[in-house]
Amino acid sequence: MDSKLRDEVERWIDEDPDPLTRKQLATLLATGSEAELRPYFSGFLEFGTAGLRGELGPGPSRMNRAVVSKTATGLAQFMKKNGLNSIVIGRDARYGSEDFTRDTAEIMSGAGFTVYVLPRPLPTPVLAYAVRKLNCDVGVMVTASHNPPRDNGYKVYLGGTVNGIEYNGSQIIAPTDKAISNEIAHSPHLKTVPRQSNWQIVDEAVIDSYIEVTSRLGNSPAPISIVYTALHGVGKETLVKVFNRAGFKDLHLVSEQAEPDPDFPTVAFPNPEEAGAIDLALDLARKTSADLVIANDPDADRCAGAINDPLGGWRMLRGDEVGALLGEYIAVHTKDKSGVLANSIVSSSILSKIAAHHRLPFEETLTGFKYLSKVKNLAFGYEEALGYAVDADSVNDKDGISAAIVLAQLASDLSKEGKTVADYLDEIWQRYGFHGTRQISVRTTSTSDIARVLGRFREAMPQSIADYPVTSFDDLEKPSGTLPPTNGVRFFLDQRIRVIVRPSGTEPKIKCYLEVVEGGELVAAKKRATEVLDKVEAALRALMTA
Repeated sequence: MDSKLRDEVERWIDEDPDPLTRKQLATLLATGSEAELRPYFSGFLEFGTAGLRGELGPGPSRMNRAVVSKTATGLAQFMKKNGLNSIVIGRDARYGSEDFTRDTAEIMSGAGFTVYVLPRPLPTPVLAYAVRKLNCDVGVMVTASHNPPRDNGYKVYLGGTVNGIEYNGSQIIAPTDKAISNEIAHSPHLKTVPRQSNWQIVDEAVIDSYIEVTSRLGNSPAPISIVYTALHGVGKETLVKVFNRAGFKDLHLVSEQAEPDPDFPTVAFPNPEEAGAIDLALDLARKTSADLVIANDPDADRCAGAINDPLGGWRMLRGDEVGALLGEYIAVHTKDKSGVLANSIVSSSILSKIAAHHRLPFEETLTGFKYLSKVKNLAFGYEEALGYAVDADSVNDKDGISAAIVLAQLASDLSKEGKTVADYLDEIWQRYGFHGTRQISVRTTSTSDIARVLGRFREAMPQSIADYPVTSFDDLEKPSGTLPPTNGVRFFLDQRIRVIVRPSGTEPKIKCYLEVVEGGELVAAKKRATEVLDKVEAALRALMTA
């Protein structure tokens, strides 16, 4: 075995606080299993604006107690340098979450900070709410959101203004991530890091306050029937309390997916966007003749909806369709005409048209709610990946539970008029034109695959795709507008088809976002848009996988 690798493994074992991962590494070291060891020692798990996210396992390249402890130590050093003195920590129910929460709490307590810990696994928006409710400087949420079961993660929120950036309880952005990452890289030997156990468990009154505030987004509901799935995550308890307090009593739970289960046994990927993820919910909706299906991802910061479409039966709504529904509903009902509507760059252009129609300000941001949450006076913000902020004054982040109650209230209001969500969506398309969107996701095994695909567009952009001429091209690393640089490209085909290609910020994927806008009679417009999207998707898949 390479002596350098052996030394690195031995040093890591000496620091690792977890007897299980120490034993795993010691066994591989004793048997000379260099090929098995190298993936665990391919560099320290990168800390970025999304915090940490990766596969569980031993060594610096995986999520484990040693990596989390070093990250917490670096974060503590960052806090001291910036005069930050308090932190609240939450977690989901994935493997490792309890250990990672305890390690973080012990290290923060040992550093002399005021430390709060949520009393049990709870949704990410509850943690985001607690940051502001408790007036904490920092929040940490241990979660891998909708990633596969083998993953876990570590999100960081800041409560106030740090280095000139007004966070107000939102996720970190650059250059804060780099500053924390630098502190992690220079963290001391873990055996020298003091640990204490004098943290406070967050009072139930804080959780009840979130439930009360969120429930007020629903009012005087009609007796509609709703199917809900938590996808084996932590959303059920909180969502049911919110809905019951708001008066939504006819709620049918998908029992197979209602309780937290880190194995996620009924789904290939615990993400409502993935094919088949909400099939059990759709089956229950057919059996119960439900009016609406709502799904959360495992940490309940995302919200998906499904409707009984008169043309094709039960189907999941695209993220952009939910964005259009909530955007129009909030624009109609908002009393603050200075309230801003905002979406990410990869989302549909429909929200900009809704804002213009209702004479409301509109902003476009980079992808990720960490950017949307920096928009001042945000009345509604969304990203197509099922992320929605309908009450940014309470939760300055995407919130799948507050989005769910507003979607339910929308369906309730419509039922009083003898209308459905499908009817309302068609009214939106008739007013603004049909906005057909589609996403292509290609899983990769390395960052080089992502660079190769993007390089293909940057260096050898075809003159046409699917017989549609390329009419404009933007390298988003060199933006021409007000957006800061980001890794991706945007181009238009035939002046009416928008395409954006970028890497996923949370998973090993490269994503492609398509949009085509068609006017005229709605049935024909939908048909034309589908035909265009089918052709362009096929051509782009070929380009991305070649």
